[in-house]
Amino acid sequence: MSSKRIAGPEIERLIQLLAKVPGLGPRSARRAALHLIKKKDQLLAPLASAMGEALDKVRICSVCSNVDTSDPCMICTDARRDAGTIIVVEDVSDLWALERAGSMNALFHVLGGTLSPLDGIGPDQLNIRSLIDRVSGGAVKEIILAVNATVEGQTTAHYLTDQLAGFGVKVTRLAHGVPVGGELDYLDEGTLSAALKSRTAF
Repeated sequence: MSSKRIAGPEIERLIQLLAKVPGLGPRSARRAALHLIKKKDQLLAPLASAMGEALDKVRICSVCSNVDTSDPCMICTDARRDAGTIIVVEDVSDLWALERAGSMNALFHVLGGTLSPLDGIGPDQLNIRSLIDRVSGGAVKEIILAVNATVEGQTTAHYLTDQLAGFGVKVTRLAHGVPVGGELDYLDEGTLSAALKSRTAF
């Protein structure tokens, strides 16, 4: 039994496309579409215009693989940044998260994922060669591996450490463990284990 159509094909297509956005399922997509349609002039029209502009102007940075409207991106061309430090992240969303934290004024490098042989993702599918090329220039003094604390993330971190071994560059990683404000009773065993192994002097 096929599902009934509740609206015209244009609205159905809007709902189907919204449902593909991470965090939006079919039900949330219907609600979002209905809200956009109800606020057609205030929301739908400006959103359509902004998306059209983004389609025309968004570029992938040829240096670090960040997403911006210029190539190289604003981060790579910022002369105030420490060119001797590169923070390596899995995805652009990780770069944005670290930028929001605002704790380091370094450059970035987006890998585009992690090594995952089961999914057919090897070194050639990631932006590893371009990272090695950046380091081989000699200006980079430290690489900070800001990858997720997953099996794939740690595998990728070990692979990168091996690849960077001959360049005389310091390779560090983000500390893993107890979050600020975290209570031990609510943390999982893996987090507690990592916190104990990464303990520091008081």
